[in-house]
Formats: sequence, C-alpha cells, structure tokens
Amino acid sequence: MKKYYPWVLVALLWFVALLNYMDRQMLSTMQEAMKADIAELNRAEAFGALMAVFLWIYGIVSPFAGIVADRVNRKWLVVGSIFVWSAVTFLMGYARSFEQLYWLRAFMGISEALYIPSALSLIADWHEGKSRSLAIGIHMTGLYIGQAIGGFGATLAAMLSWHAAFQWFGIVGIGYSLVLILLLKENPRHGGGKPRQAGTKADCNPFRGLSVVFSTWAFWVILFYFAVPSLPGWATKNWLPTLFAGSLDIPMSSAGPLSTITIAVSSFVGVLVGGVVSDRWVQRNLRGRIYTSAIGLGLTVPALMFLGFGHSLVSVVGAGLCFGMGYGIFDANNMPILCQFISSRYRSTAYGIMNMTGVFAGAAVTQVLGKWTDGGNLGLGFAILGSVVVLALVLQLSCLKPTTDNME
Repeated sequence: MKKYYPWVLVALLWFVALLNYMDRQMLSTMQEAMKADIAELNRAEAFGALMAVFLWIYGIVSPFAGIVADRVNRKWLVVGSIFVWSAVTFLMGYARSFEQLYWLRAFMGISEALYIPSALSLIADWHEGKSRSLAIGIHMTGLYIGQAIGGFGATLAAMLSWHAAFQWFGIVGIGYSLVLILLLKENPRHGGGKPRQAGTKADCNPFRGLSVVFSTWAFWVILFYFAVPSLPGWATKNWLPTLFAGSLDIPMSSAGPLSTITIAVSSFVGVLVGGVVSDRWVQRNLRGRIYTSAIGLGLTVPALMFLGFGHSLVSVVGAGLCFGMGYGIFDANNMPILCQFISSRYRSTAYGIMNMTGVFAGAAVTQVLGKWTDGGNLGLGFAILGSVVVLALVLQLSCLKPTTDNME
C-alpha cells in the first residue's frame, strides 16, 4: 500500500479539489435564479463585488495559510478547510439578503485559502522527479471538473431552487471531510508542527520562510509569471458564462454549462498533456518544465482575442477550448517550477504568496469587468488581457534558468 499511496493521495485530494471549485463556481451561474429573491444582484457591479470579496479575503489569508502549512500537519488543514467551506456553502442556501451572502462568501474565502498551498506541497512531497507534474496535473483536473459541475448550478436551480443547490452540495462536502480523517496521511518527512532543526532560533520563527522566499530572486520572476495569467484565469472563471450568454445570445441556464464545460474539458486535457510532456522533457533539459509551461501560456493569447471579439458558436467555443488547453498546461507546471527554485521546507509559504498575488489580480479584474459588463464592453476586456500575458512569457523565458529539478 505504501508504494501506491502517493497516487491514492492524489485520488483523495482530487475530489477535494472538485468540491473546492464547484462550491465557489456555482454562484457565478446562479445569478439569474437569485435575482428574484435578492434585488441587489440585478446590477452586474454588485454581483462583481460579491465575487470579488471572496478573492480579496482568499488572497489576504493565502500567505498565512502557506506559513502554517509549512509547519503543521497538512492533513488537518485540508480536512478543516473542506469541512468549513462546505458548511458555508450549506448556509448560503438559507441566505435571504445580499449582506448575508456577502459575509458568507467572505468566510468561504478564509476556509478555501487553507487548501491549495497545503495540497500542492503535499503532492509535491509525495511525488518527486518523473511523476511530479503529472500528479499535480491530475489533481488540477479536479478543479476543472468541479468548475464544470458548478456550471450546472443554474440548471439545478431551475429544476429545484438555488437554495437547495447550495444546501445539497454543502452536505456532500461535509460528509467527505469525514472520509479524509480516516484515509489522508501526511508525508513522514514533513515537520508536522515541530521545528526541523530543534533549538535554532531561525527555525522557531514562523516568518523565517518569508525571508528565505523573498531573498530568492527567481521567486520574483515566478511570482510575476504566475500573477499576470491570473487576470484572464479568474476572468474566465467568473465572467465567461456572462460572456457566452451575451456573445451567443443564449440564456444563462445554457451559457453556464456550455462555458464551464468548454473550459473544464480542454483544461483537463491540457494538464494531462502538460504533466506528461514536462516530466519527460525535464529529464533531458532542466528548462523543460519552463518551456512546456510557456507553450501552454502562449496558446491563451490568441484564444483571449477570439473570446473577446467572436460572436459565432464555432469561434467562441473554439477559443474557449484553446484557452483551457493552454491554461491547463500552464497550471500543471507552476508548483513543479517552484520546486526547482524553492526548498521543500518553504514551498507552502511560497505558493501561498503566489496565490495571494494571483488572487488579488483576479479580484481587481473581476470588479473591473463587472463595470465593463454594465457598459457593454466585456468582450473588449477579454481581448486586452491577451496582450498583457505576452509580457509574462517574455520575462519567464528570459530569466528562469534552474540548476536542479528539486531544490532541497
């Protein structure tokens, strides 16, 4: 069993990742159903604020979540995180005002922020060398499938009610957290809350990791390279159903599943392709992961242009497929690239900082696109984001030159 547990771990966390994105994505597709009960949601700017508060809180908490994950048993962080965000999802089914939704959405940001730094560093510790990108890529497919299932929130709300949709999905997550208590394991080499070198003042300092990470110049390049694509990444998560509905002139109950499935299916393929190619390429060239990631990100540039200006089913859905494929390849290699420059002792901290930066960028673009939607310029906003991604590509290819695939 010990031989196969690294893959068992990926399977367990895959379903957590699915619930993570499903619970957060549902809200973006149930706007129409919720408008009848909560008048404020009739304004796109108010809806953008509701989506953005999750991102702001999620971003603020992420670095602290990473610091904690580097020092304690990550199993319990994962279990606690899914239990709390699922309970919040359940309670959203009982919300009766915009203020209640707003505060519940903020609290969800706190609980979900604990998950990604813990999960990705846990997978990276269990998988080294030839399987790291593939393992993380498979885990990422859970996020995309969750995003796709969340797209059916509008359909479920039409069949039952938006209240019932939140309640049932919340119950599923609470139940699965109990399963994880029994099956999830921490990597034996992790500190588990004890200093790695007992007695040293530096290791007793919880902010030691921040100093180490910020003094690594390559991390600043990785941080920028991660943050810039987060702009279109979060834009597609939060506004693609609205863009599909407007560009194709179809109802949200159809646009939600179409847009989220388009991105989810292509991203699913992208992370698997990106994981396999990266794991093989890095065996021959240490920059193999970087080159693989750059190819993926390059695919998103023309995709964003067509998403912004396309108005036919072929052009819009085709662009969505291209974007998802490219973003999946990019997504599968962020943590493996980080492992080439940051020690395993501080990877959760580093990824927490990356998460914060990326999410802050996403929160900003979510609110801006909310205003642009009210002005009828959502498509133009997507097209502009494509040109910004080119800057990250140039910096990444010019500056990142690893000397090892696994920094100790």
